[in-house]
Amino acid sequence: MRYREMGKTGVEVSVLGFGCMRFPTIEGEDSRIDEEKSIEMIRHAIDNGVNYLDTAFFYHSGNSERLVGKALKDGYRKLTYLATKLPLGSVNCEEDVEKLFNEQLEKLDTDYIDFYLLHAVNDDSWENKVVKFDILSKLEKLKEQGKIKHLGFSFHDDLWVFKKIIDAYDGFEFCQIQLNYIDVDYQAGIEGLEYAASKGLGVIVMEPLLGGKLANPNEKVLQKLSSDKTPVEWAFDFLWNRPEVSMLLSGMGTMQMVTDNLGYADKATVGMLSEENLAMLAQAKKAFDELNLVPCTGCEYCMPCPAGVEIPKVFSAFNNITTGGRRLVKEIFPDIEANASLCKKCGKCESACPQHIEIAEMLRKVKNSF
Repeated sequence: MRYREMGKTGVEVSVLGFGCMRFPTIEGEDSRIDEEKSIEMIRHAIDNGVNYLDTAFFYHSGNSERLVGKALKDGYRKLTYLATKLPLGSVNCEEDVEKLFNEQLEKLDTDYIDFYLLHAVNDDSWENKVVKFDILSKLEKLKEQGKIKHLGFSFHDDLWVFKKIIDAYDGFEFCQIQLNYIDVDYQAGIEGLEYAASKGLGVIVMEPLLGGKLANPNEKVLQKLSSDKTPVEWAFDFLWNRPEVSMLLSGMGTMQMVTDNLGYADKATVGMLSEENLAMLAQAKKAFDELNLVPCTGCEYCMPCPAGVEIPKVFSAFNNITTGGRRLVKEIFPDIEANASLCKKCGKCESACPQHIEIAEMLRKVKNSF
């Protein structure tokens, strides 16, 4: 395993972190984590050098934190930096901050959090939650008590908002952004990566595979990639190539994924890609952009839908229309048209979507395609 310094925290973190949002489940139900398999995977990763676990209050319908707490028993807590996040949408008064934090400590069965993040910050939540309820001063007190070691934020909004947040508070030590060879100009993007690093922040990258789309890319994208490496390795190496990237998170759902990713991480170095490699990835991005896919990563922040629309499933199936046409989409999800038609345009999902997808309009497009 290779390690890098997490910005001004001075902490040495593994270049590969374990994202705890995509554990294996029982009968495909997000809330029913397969505990035995998940704990085995986490401990195997730690045994092989991974020293950072990233979870959150709502992952796996609220069950991820408890599973992680179980996995870190038997001495594993001391081997690992534990990260979780404050669910800003659940903060409705100043007292909620400590209440939610204490609930997380209980679920994780620990008395401190190594890396604590404001979850999915955007301009609205910054002004109407963080500033309005003076959240940072509350977290500073928890830090003074030793219950939080390092404070940061995860981010989903435009670049100008990202810079605004970094400049507004010098107590942030790290941040977490969405980045991959497709999203170089999306949200924080490469410019945001460089800006955060210039301010001394450690930078953690999420969605390195864009919700799996870069692990098994469309044939038109795959044709642009050299067969010297797997699509996953190219995607990871694009990030590890950058000196500003402290770590990338991978939501690993099988032991094979863990094993493969550990192998890739063992070779991770700054400057590992040639100009020719980077030009190739730029061509792959061009091919991907031309597919015009629904940019859903399957995070399920939009779920459950009060009208019963299976939003991530609809979009995942519909994105196959570029390669297999309507017939393939219907094979994957026979009731896709009827399910998409359930949308009542209430807007609940759109306010929760970190990708800012116009979900109701996209569902209308899906419905009208059949």
